[in-house]
Amino acid sequence: MGDQIQFIVAKLNQEPFRKSYNLISFDSLESLQLLQLLSDVLGEIDPKHAVDIREELPEQTAKRMLHLLGILKYKPPGPVSDLSAFRQGLVTGSKSVIHPVLHWLLQRPNELKKRAYLARFLVRLEVPAEFLQDDTVADFNKQYEELMEAFKNLHKEHEQLKISGLSTAEIRRDISAMEEEKDQLAKRVEHLKKRVETVQNHQRTLEIARQLRLEKEREESLAQQKQEQKSQLFHAEQRLQRARVQLKEMQHVVADSKPESLMKKLEEEINFNSYLVTEKMPREVESKKTSVYFLQKVAAEPAVTPADFPALESEINETNAQINQLIEKRMMKYEPADSKFSMYRQQASIISRKKEAKAEELQVAKEEMSSLERQVEQKSSQAQELEGSEVLTEDE
Repeated sequence: MGDQIQFIVAKLNQEPFRKSYNLISFDSLESLQLLQLLSDVLGEIDPKHAVDIREELPEQTAKRMLHLLGILKYKPPGPVSDLSAFRQGLVTGSKSVIHPVLHWLLQRPNELKKRAYLARFLVRLEVPAEFLQDDTVADFNKQYEELMEAFKNLHKEHEQLKISGLSTAEIRRDISAMEEEKDQLAKRVEHLKKRVETVQNHQRTLEIARQLRLEKEREESLAQQKQEQKSQLFHAEQRLQRARVQLKEMQHVVADSKPESLMKKLEEEINFNSYLVTEKMPREVESKKTSVYFLQKVAAEPAVTPADFPALESEINETNAQINQLIEKRMMKYEPADSKFSMYRQQASIISRKKEAKAEELQVAKEEMSSLERQVEQKSSQAQELEGSEVLTEDE
């Protein structure tokens, strides 16, 4: 611990912090001063964190620092179960928490600066799946991912260029070669000026040449604008086509539907969703909880070796035999032969399984129908782009 504090004090007394601490003055810092010192070090790594903690609530300060430390991949010393204690120590400005953080940060400032800089561009924004169903959001998300990949490649090239680096002699040779080219171009321009001055009405010719160059530049700009407007028109036509398809589908549904059929359809939908919420989903949740419990129990057990297999198999066989005996006793005690409850229970179980299987089939069919509708919409849009006219619907 003494070596750790000596290292922290030595680093803080150097650039860019320029503190004037010694071991005694550093150790006597209060919790608020320690927190401000930690915030200053984090602000040197990421300028966004160079703030006065007196202007923040303690929870905001802890949340901000924890977020940056998570990006920098700092792991608190001790077991993972002490994360709550680490957070509490960060809020209260505990020396046992802040000193190791300062020691870790001051050991690798350049590496952490690079990591914080890259995190601004490479920490992916998670878009919910339901939002990605919208084509515009999906397009923007795709562009976002492409730009992120492009940034990664450019950063790698930049790092390679920094590592390789051109020598001073090579740079000087390049500068000399460019100066020679500049002199040659200047001589050539002077020679061309002399030739032009011998031409009749050379000023008028130069003016016409200048206007021609301007018009060519304007033509290139207009061609670029035309291309951009074509692209915008294409996307607008796609959106219009999708809107028309949706409108026709809605009109078709409204035209062919009566209030009674709509109410019946809604009732079926409500019954299906109620069954999912009240029966199917709770059973699945309980099943998953049971599986997780047994998996956790198995994970907590010591490792099993091949020598343990015979004993485990024997234990399993004995347990199965006991279960069978208990089942027989229960059947003899609670379900006599002349009782009809057993038959009813079996029928109810069969019906319940059939109902659950049909619910699964219905859910799969709905997902498949949604996927097919999206494919139909895409094919219609592609057909319209190729043919130049709208595809006829089934009614038409």
